[in-house]
Amino acid sequence: MSSSLRKILTTSCLLSSVLLALPASSYAKSEHATQNAQKLGTILEKAPLPAALSLPHAGPAYRITYLSTNGITQNGLVPVTAEVILPAGKAPKGGWPIVAWAHGTVGINNKCAPSLSPYTERNRIYLSEWMKRGFAIVATDYQGLGSPGTHPYLDTRVEAYSVLDSIRAALSAFPVQNKIMIVGQSQGGGAAVASASFAPTYAPDLDIRGTVATGVPYITPELVSALLQPHANAKTETGYNPLMVYSLYLAAGLAGRDDTFKPRDAFTPKAMPAYRAASESCVTDLTALVKKEGLNFQNSVLPGFSKALAPAMEDMRYPTLKLAQPLFVGTGSEDKDVPPVLQFGLVKAACAAGAVVQAHVYPGLDHSQTVNASLPDSAAFTQAVMSGKPVQSNCGAIAGQ
Repeated sequence: MSSSLRKILTTSCLLSSVLLALPASSYAKSEHATQNAQKLGTILEKAPLPAALSLPHAGPAYRITYLSTNGITQNGLVPVTAEVILPAGKAPKGGWPIVAWAHGTVGINNKCAPSLSPYTERNRIYLSEWMKRGFAIVATDYQGLGSPGTHPYLDTRVEAYSVLDSIRAALSAFPVQNKIMIVGQSQGGGAAVASASFAPTYAPDLDIRGTVATGVPYITPELVSALLQPHANAKTETGYNPLMVYSLYLAAGLAGRDDTFKPRDAFTPKAMPAYRAASESCVTDLTALVKKEGLNFQNSVLPGFSKALAPAMEDMRYPTLKLAQPLFVGTGSEDKDVPPVLQFGLVKAACAAGAVVQAHVYPGLDHSQTVNASLPDSAAFTQAVMSGKPVQSNCGAIAGQ
């Protein structure tokens, strides 16, 4: 028997034995920390990460495949891929603390998985700064990206399980310690908040100190209605709207797991070619197509959009915003990808729930520019939460927004 075949069979047997050992469970049971916790984060494969896919001046780096709870079905285990990038030099006593990095939108096709491509210049700068602070980077691809099955785009449960179990995987096999910051941008900003929200019930074994999120989405029926309905005195929407890219991915991700979804109930004929491309195209290509066609909510979305996408929007909800640890939110005032009204909605809801929230607005900056502009503020926040010092909320700062 070849070594490759033996490896495949060994992995298959491990997956089969784990899956057979898992009982069918209800929502409550799937949330409970006792759900086969010893299996969550089990590493199935580990290989060196090519230098071109790592970060500048990093130490050893790896691509791993690990087990996580299937966030779609809420029971059973699925393989998920991630990167683990260690700082150069000798690890401190106890190991490197962890930044669990939740990535932004890349697409929903396997080929779009971040661990298969080099970091963008923005993310290279951003994550290198976190590494200079002494953190190891643990970066999940999320369920269905880089691994079998559908990627349910913006599904908070799926994202949270993938992030939290990637941390468990890293703790099991690398010189890292159970002191964790969860950090994310855009889709990953939502994933970071979701991870903090699910952690007390799904992963109470993890010592999460705080969450840093920039460009974070937050959806309620009222906010969706406000986005879809033009202001009474507004001119007709013209040109490309970046929110269409995310809407197309949301729909394509729903179609991959819900046979009852009918895209023609949501999108106009003009938008259908881009919808069909969404399941195959990574974000750069889909954005180019949406720009070329000039797609926006007025020429691409039908009145039945909200109803057709309701299951996917429901999956974007957070189980609670009364987070157990402090939350940092960075918002660019000129963000067109995740409009500030959505991000301020999250801040207000988290404040109302009793979370400790530091909200920062960056005047004149867009969705991408805010990421690195937030670094000085997040450094002070991180130093405080990692050392156990109290963090003051500034919920009043966006009260009038």
